[in-house]
Amino acid sequence: MTGSDYLDSLKRLRRKVYIRGELVEDPQNHPLVRLSTNAVAQTYELEQQPEHEELIFARSHLSGRRINRFTHIHRSTDDLINKVKLQRVLGQRTGTCFQRCVGMDALNALEITTFEMERDLGTPYHQRFNRFLQQVQDENAVCDGAMTDPKGDRGKRPHEQADPDLYLRVVSENREGIIVRGAKCHQTGSLNSHYIIVMPTLAMKEEDRDYAVSFAVEADAPGITYILGRQPSDNRKLEPNPADIGNLYFGGQECLIVFDDLFVPWERVFMCREYHYSGRLVERFAGYHRQSYGGCKAGVGDVLIGAAAALAEYQGVEKASHIKDKLVEMIHLNETLFCCGIACSAQGRATASGTFLIDLLLANVCKLNVTRFPYEIARLAEDIAGGLIATLPSLADLEHPEIGPLMKKYYQGIAGLDTSCRLKMLRLVENLTLGPAAAAYLTESMHGAGSPQAQRVVIARQADLEQKKKLARRLAGIDPF
Repeated sequence: MTGSDYLDSLKRLRRKVYIRGELVEDPQNHPLVRLSTNAVAQTYELEQQPEHEELIFARSHLSGRRINRFTHIHRSTDDLINKVKLQRVLGQRTGTCFQRCVGMDALNALEITTFEMERDLGTPYHQRFNRFLQQVQDENAVCDGAMTDPKGDRGKRPHEQADPDLYLRVVSENREGIIVRGAKCHQTGSLNSHYIIVMPTLAMKEEDRDYAVSFAVEADAPGITYILGRQPSDNRKLEPNPADIGNLYFGGQECLIVFDDLFVPWERVFMCREYHYSGRLVERFAGYHRQSYGGCKAGVGDVLIGAAAALAEYQGVEKASHIKDKLVEMIHLNETLFCCGIACSAQGRATASGTFLIDLLLANVCKLNVTRFPYEIARLAEDIAGGLIATLPSLADLEHPEIGPLMKKYYQGIAGLDTSCRLKMLRLVENLTLGPAAAAYLTESMHGAGSPQAQRVVIARQADLEQKKKLARRLAGIDPF
C-alpha cells in the first residue's frame, strides 16, 4: 500500500467533521488537517523502501502473511524492539506525530485482555477481536485508540457525575448490539483513521459497570461527530506562503469525538460491563503507549537537535565550547529516552495469549523521563537558536521588492549563506518548541499516555519495595544472609 493508496482510502469515508465552527465535507484537504494526513501517509511510504523492510513489515500470527507493523500483534521481544526503532525512524522523517501508534497499542492491549476474558468467563470477545484484527491487517487500516474521557469532576467516579455522559457508557443493549453515548478527548489522528477503537479510561468498580466498555466502529459510523482541536500558530497553515509553518510537509492533529447514541453490533463489542477487566486493559494500553514514546519522541528530538546544530553553524558559533556542551546534553537526554524504550522492550515477557507485553515498570520510567527531557531539549534548542524564534518577521517579507533586501541584509548569518536558510531553520525550531509541533513534542510528552502522576502510581506499584528492603536487611545483618 502506498501513501497515495492511503489518501484515496480516506476519500470513501463520510464523516461529520467540524473545523473552527464549520461543517467540513472534505476534511483531508483542509489546510488545518492536510499536513497531519501527510504524516500518516509516511507509514505507508516506508513500505516502498527496502532499507526499512525489517522495521515496517511483520508476519501476522493469524494469517502468516506479511503485514504493516502498525497492525501487528507483538509475538517476541524482537517485535517490541523493532516497534520502537520504527517509531524513531518515522519521527525523524516527519518531525511530528505520525498518529498510528495509539491504534497499534490498543490492538495489542485488547488481544491480551480479550483472551483472558474469553478464557475466564467464556465470552466470545477474543474470537470477535481476532476477526476484527484480521480485517484491519487485510486492509492495512489506520485505527484510532480512544481512551481519554472528558471526566468532568475529577473528584467523582463515573457514576457520580452530574452528567452521566462525561464518561462514555453503555446506554442500552438489544439482540443486535449496544447503544453508547459519551465522548473521547485529545484523539490524535482520529480524522486520519479508518476505525475507532474505544476503551475504558480507568479501572471501573461495580457501580461503574456501564462505563466498562470496549468496541470498534468504522470512523464514519452514524452517530459520531468530530470537532478539530486548535494548535499554537495553526493559522499559519491557512496562509498562502507555507514557509512560516516551519515544517512544510508534516503535522499532527487531535479531535474531540462525540458518540451520540451510537449503535455498535455485538460482533464489534470486546467488553461490555466486565468491570473487573477494565483496569487490566487500561494498564496494558498505557504501558504499550508509554513504551512508544521512547521511539517517536527520540525521532523528533533528532530533528530538533539537527536544527539547533545547523543554526549554530549558520550563526558561526558551532565551535564555541558552551554550544558543543549544550548539543551533547541534548543528545544525551534524547538517547536516554530511546534507551528506556529499548530496555522495556527487551525485558518484555509472553502473556497467556502468546502476545508479548513490555516490562511495565521500565515502560513507565520511560514515559516519566519523556515528561521532562523533551522540555530540556527544547529549552537548549531555544538557547542556541536565539530570540529570533519569537520575533522573526514573516518569511513572506523575503519576497517583497522593498523590504526583502532588508530582510536578507540584516538577518544574514555567516558570509556566503543564503539568508533564507537561516530563517527557515529558525522557523523549524519555532515549530517544534512553540508552534504546532510543540503540541505533539512537548504537551503530548507531558500528558499523552497519562500524566506524570499516572506513571508514578504504576512505578510505585511495580517497584517491589519490600524485596528491596529485604536485600538491605540481609546486607546490614538484620536478616540472615
